[in-house]
Amino acid sequence: MTFPFPADLLEFVRDRMASGKYASEEELLRDAFQALAEGEEDLTAVREAVAQWQAGDPGVPLDEAVETVRRKHGILRDA
Repeated sequence: MTFPFPADLLEFVRDRMASGKYASEEELLRDAFQALAEGEEDLTAVREAVAQWQAGDPGVPLDEAVETVRRKHGILRDA
């Protein structure tokens, strides 16, 4: 895939490619778009939770919410 990146994005892409993490620009872009989609999903979830809270729904207990985030991101509990 060939795409004429603007100079600032081209530098970003070259830096990431130089790190060796990505085998191709396509792989890097796939990862970037996946991260963007996940961020948008997270933002939507936060907005929905705020709207529910403003409507009087107390939501879930904080410790349960923290545990959900830990599981989602593979974060181990401190011993």
